[in-house]
Amino acid sequence: MDTEEIPSAPSTPATPGTPGAPLFGGFKSERTNNYKKSLLKSCKCFSVEAWALEEGSLPPVSCTMPLPPPPVSLTRKVGAEFIGTLILIFAGTATAIVNQKTGGSETLIGLAASTGLAVMIVILATGHISGAHLNPSVTIAFAALKHFPWKNVPAYIVAQILASICAAFILKGIFHPIMGGGVTVPSCGNGEAFVLEFIITFNLMFVVTAVATDTRAVGELAGIAVGATVMLNILIAGPATGASMNPVRTLGPAIAANNFKAIWVYLTAPILGALAGAGVYTAVKLPDDKAARVDKPSSAAPSFRR
Repeated sequence: MDTEEIPSAPSTPATPGTPGAPLFGGFKSERTNNYKKSLLKSCKCFSVEAWALEEGSLPPVSCTMPLPPPPVSLTRKVGAEFIGTLILIFAGTATAIVNQKTGGSETLIGLAASTGLAVMIVILATGHISGAHLNPSVTIAFAALKHFPWKNVPAYIVAQILASICAAFILKGIFHPIMGGGVTVPSCGNGEAFVLEFIITFNLMFVVTAVATDTRAVGELAGIAVGATVMLNILIAGPATGASMNPVRTLGPAIAANNFKAIWVYLTAPILGALAGAGVYTAVKLPDDKAARVDKPSSAAPSFRR
């Protein structure tokens, strides 16, 4: 019996509430005269024992269902979110402070690379535990699109705020009185800063929604994709606004340095930009019924992901 090979959907990062790919697709078979062929070569779920039977007989076939991952408690998720946000805020803010202390030796590329690498590392380290939101804007956007339960939003946001404040005061203790460089303040008008923060957060959340919620995206590369987007955004808006993209990236250092200049921009624009980015990707992504037809072999050019 020959089977038609079913292309498997790439996996996605372990974001709480993220829809997953189906376990396995259906298959169709046709009878042939040669019984020594493998029964289900394309179905990885099945294992066929070695042939040691008489001509014309079929081997025993067994199917094992993969066990679901064990549930993660909310306490562990919040703990991972706290640690991940602490690492991110510490790395991004420390690089900015060192750049100010050394007269710009880090350069804009160094600042972008530091924050992008921090995002990538934290996603790879904690994404399978908490989803590695690291940002109230991401948490709210996921909840608004029903990819994350609203009941867990307050706990996540509190953990993110506390992590930001802790990281900022640790840095203040290390680098005092040089702390001003770690605060994101606009060097342009507030209106321009608002638009820039909205756009770069839109870019970020568009990519995050793609790799975290779409089963056809390359989920294994989520950390690289999101980290690269953060780097790009900092190169675009870093000189003008500091490229916060994250309310707690601004809030903690602002409290530690007692500098609240235009803080309303950094508390509102990222949230609105994240909601817009997540909503736009959800609107343009391929529906599941059309995806099933696209995944079937056709005369069209093959996707580079295959």
